[in-house]
Amino acid sequence: MSIDFKALNKKVDLKGLQDDIKEAKENGGGSYKEVPEGTYEVKLEKLELQLSKKGDPMVCIWWNILNGEYKNSKIFQYQVINMGFQIHLMNEFLASLETGVDVKFDDYEQYNELLLDISEEVESQGLEYALVYGKNNKGFNTYEIEEVFE
Repeated sequence: MSIDFKALNKKVDLKGLQDDIKEAKENGGGSYKEVPEGTYEVKLEKLELQLSKKGDPMVCIWWNILNGEYKNSKIFQYQVINMGFQIHLMNEFLASLETGVDVKFDDYEQYNELLLDISEEVESQGLEYALVYGKNNKGFNTYEIEEVFE
């Protein structure tokens, strides 16, 4: 199988990719330190609806740690949302961000817009959070907002 490199180059934001590479180099990208369980002061970096590797709808959240030993490290939060209880758990989490946005699920298009609205509100209100990052008894990562800072 041959690769059509011209088509691939058109498909990708090359300037953005080059900027990302430069930023990673300047910020020690590649020297990744795994963030242990604990409570961290974080800022929302990314909140969006994506598809998992299996093609299921999934909420993707990136948290940037603001201080301490892990300053500028990321905590990645992913939740597949193709079952009612998964959507309920994500709705509860999103409500805990205290943005004032009414959190509800009608369909995936509306939910994508909801995530964008919440992200905009977090940014415009300058919200930061105390995030408790841990694991449950089955070994899955857990995320809980302990406090909201304005």
